Amino acid sequence: MAQVKVAIITGAGQGIGAGVARSFAEAGYAVSLMSPSERSLKLARELGGTGRQGSALEPADLKSLVDATVDAYGRIDAVLSNMGHGGGPAPSITKSTVYDPGNFADPLGFSDEAWHGALDMYVLSVVRMARLVTPIMVAQGGGAFVNISSLNATEPRPGYAQMSVLRGALHGFTKLFADKYASAKVRMNNVMPGYCENVEMTDAALRSIPIGRTARFSEIGNVCVFLASEGASYMTGQNVLVDGGINRAVR
Repeated sequence: MAQVKVAIITGAGQGIGAGVARSFAEAGYAVSLMSPSERSLKLARELGGTGRQGSALEPADLKSLVDATVDAYGRIDAVLSNMGHGGGPAPSITKSTVYDPGNFADPLGFSDEAWHGALDMYVLSVVRMARLVTPIMVAQGGGAFVNISSLNATEPRPGYAQMSVLRGALHGFTKLFADKYASAKVRMNNVMPGYCENVEMTDAALRSIPIGRTARFSEIGNVCVFLASEGASYMTGQNVLVDGGINRAVR
């Protein structure tokens, strides 16, 4: 009988994280979920997995999550690191997705503490998880990390200054990690979602998205599952846009 694959998903209480958790469960993974709220516990019960209440910003919570997952399943095949918006809430209603000089956040307006907090959120949460799980994946013969990044990492947008800068730092770490651990069959890639179904957008903003609508969570989740699968076994250190075509840069 084939061994069941196991996926850890952080930030799984709602939004993209919860959608990704559903996608992994539908793909046959046993899921181990964590979020700061009790929503991850409820979702884990629904999906037949395990859940914990905790924060990816707390090293002790990450270790407890990893230890509990290994105790329950004996292995970890995939880790999906998902974090929300740092440095204050993102706009709940997006009027425009293009550059607006009248609505440009001053990058000098953030305190050192805010920058350090965003570094913890967007970069160090991934680094700390990788420290814990990489030895497990190496010992078992492979595994995959998938990090939720943002379309703002390659095209910085007003209102997302910290995200734009530090998701870019995450991409640098991802490449260095990929170079080091590729020979051990441990891969790491980033998914860069566009605007998702939980963001209310005006008609004008929607028209700026070539596909003409926001992303369904399942559309983000399906790409994450692919990157964790054998189908993506030759992909590592990459940043994959899932944005409906909104980014204009050609890379």
